[in-house]
Amino acid sequence: MKKLNLYNLYFIFIFGCIAGWFIEGAWSFLKKGLLINHSALVIGPFNVAYGICAVGLSSLLFKFKDSSFLKIFLIGFIGGSILEYLMSLGMEMFLGFTAWDYSHKFLNINGRICFTYSVFWGLLGILWIKICYPRIIKFIEKIDVKVGKIIIICLSVFLLLDFGLTMSAINRARAFDKGIAPQNSYEKFLDKTFNTAYLKNMFNNNW
Repeated sequence: MKKLNLYNLYFIFIFGCIAGWFIEGAWSFLKKGLLINHSALVIGPFNVAYGICAVGLSSLLFKFKDSSFLKIFLIGFIGGSILEYLMSLGMEMFLGFTAWDYSHKFLNINGRICFTYSVFWGLLGILWIKICYPRIIKFIEKIDVKVGKIIIICLSVFLLLDFGLTMSAINRARAFDKGIAPQNSYEKFLDKTFNTAYLKNMFNNNW
């Protein structure tokens, strides 16, 4: 298996974003019977938290892919928990809310991580590095490098624009909730298209 590099990590990130969006959506539908858009961006199926997790697990476990299940579990348990805590803290600092709260769960730390999901991280680490990661790398290696770089450039431009639009939508929705009227046609567009209701559905009502 080739050395892990930024090229591979980029595609792993995209795979994680899309797979996470699908998994969260399917789980919400099975559990609640609701179609919830679990994307972190207003356009496209991009659950960024899962993309970051995919990159994090790959980076943490790549050198230990041939190690015992127990060693991989422990690394996933600790590393995944730290990653989840930092993501929760980051969302609270930069977005003003967090998408999960484990305060009611057994052995939690500030409601950001808990024992149950830390165990999940350990098991996911085994599943990821032993089964998912090798198959994803094989798929990436089948893509012509020139084509792959074009895809990366196009996706990067799109995601940057999507991120900018998302931040604009969040800021405008907060202003709308305070009773501030739209000042221009762009803000009217945001009120109509990516409004508070849309964002609540995206961020699992943690608004």
